Amino acid sequence: MKDNSRQLEFMEIDLSEEPETAAVPVPDRSTIVQSAHVTMQHRGGILSSEKRFVEEAKQWAEMEGDVSPWVPFMSYWPTYGVMNEAQRKWYMFWRKEVRQGRYPDTDLSYLFVHIYELINGVGWQNPQDGYDQLKQLWVNYRERLPQLNIYMQEWMVDYVLVHQMEMSLSEVMVLSGGYLPAELLDRELQRILQDKVSDISLNMLQRYYDYDITLSKFYRDGGKEVMEQYIPRVMALVDSYLERTRQVGLLPECDPNDERTMERILFRKAVYDDSIYGRSVSFRYMPVGEQAEFVQMVTRIYRCTENKLRELLGFRGRLRGQTLEPELANLIERYLDKTYATEQAESVEQPVIRIDTEKLASLQQESEYVRLALTIEDDHSSEDKNVNSTTIEINLINTTETAVKTQRHIIEEGVMKTQYIASLPEDSKERVPFVEDTAPSEATGVSAEPIRLQWDESAEADLDEEWLLFAKELSPQQIQAIHILIGDNPDTELMRLAEQYGTMPTLLLDEINDVAMETIGDLLIDGDRIVPDYIDVFEHVKR
Repeated sequence: MKDNSRQLEFMEIDLSEEPETAAVPVPDRSTIVQSAHVTMQHRGGILSSEKRFVEEAKQWAEMEGDVSPWVPFMSYWPTYGVMNEAQRKWYMFWRKEVRQGRYPDTDLSYLFVHIYELINGVGWQNPQDGYDQLKQLWVNYRERLPQLNIYMQEWMVDYVLVHQMEMSLSEVMVLSGGYLPAELLDRELQRILQDKVSDISLNMLQRYYDYDITLSKFYRDGGKEVMEQYIPRVMALVDSYLERTRQVGLLPECDPNDERTMERILFRKAVYDDSIYGRSVSFRYMPVGEQAEFVQMVTRIYRCTENKLRELLGFRGRLRGQTLEPELANLIERYLDKTYATEQAESVEQPVIRIDTEKLASLQQESEYVRLALTIEDDHSSEDKNVNSTTIEINLINTTETAVKTQRHIIEEGVMKTQYIASLPEDSKERVPFVEDTAPSEATGVSAEPIRLQWDESAEADLDEEWLLFAKELSPQQIQAIHILIGDNPDTELMRLAEQYGTMPTLLLDEINDVAMETIGDLLIDGDRIVPDYIDVFEHVKR
């Protein structure tokens, strides 16, 4: 057996002589800006590579390079110190282009140097400006340099936390394709459910469903886009309804003792000076995703919404399993029926109205002739006067009749009749059969006085604020429609009201439902009647 117990021997190397460098050429580093060496001494100590980078970044923050050729640059730890002169010139030129909104092709290492500047607080006046610059770099280079996504989705989150830009976390999640660390996702969901539920997204909720929704054939065959459109609205609808009827929304009631604290290391794998913002950042969050009741609720809401949209889109098959309680399911289905039908009707292409300019010019000439004929001075004898008057009268009648026919034709093509009427003298208006001298309010049957939806004083005192807001947002015709709905003959009166305003009863009622959704958070009208649940609210409305 070989004896390995003898003492190790070491080779001596004489470092007093210059080593051989002919075999492996070393890049000329003399061209690097001298400040890189000068700033190594700081208050008697030696700067770390991160601190040295920040010092150099501050000195070069306003430098703008001239047009330079692109030079390849690839470094595991890219900084100014590892750039040669040609690379530094390209970097300064490229950074100037980026700051002016142009994003030429470049290497990932150049990109990292600029990102390191921004996360260390160099190159921006306020945190929002820095965030916007980082976002634009990410958006404009993510497809050309896919490796960027791995780093940016983490660094952007760190940047948002450091500068307490909570509203931007949802945007970071969108940019990263739905990714957020689980703890931050819980925190962001809690914030949205407390502030504005309609800001919630399908991506955000995917983690909280108790099954993988992406495996659904409906989801893969176009349903994803539809669900992205309707799920936020449905969630806001259900949250508002629960808040009003049960005094608790979708956000589960958690024990304050369940709140947790998370510490997150900042800007991993980046050249970052932790003396600026600290080595880590801590935040508190509620583990919403661990609440079984909440997970079941949002899953059932999703299944109910998908099943109804499958029906509306004519997609075969339905999701089976635990269903939503009938009260909430009926609310969602009624809302989707109305909303989907309205949006489908709006998407139908409307006919294009074109004005026949030749007919319009002809009409203007005829109107001018009428005006001149009416203003001819009476310089002739009474006999000639009678003859001329008769001639003018006949010409006037013929001309007016022609003008009326032409005007009606133009009206059919979308031109308002007032364009013609305004050009006629007062005397000739009497000869035009369809000219009305009534005021607009008399012509439409609508009172000129402002109309408001009001309750008796005793009843109004008991109303929730949302109902008062609802009444404030209604237009005069919508208020009249509500008065008709609580009257004795709603069908006939509603049709008459719609005719007065040049619309249809269905559109009037849909507009009222839109206002109701934005204020009370529910549909007020089902079919052509007020929903029974709310009919008592209108018992004391003043007529």
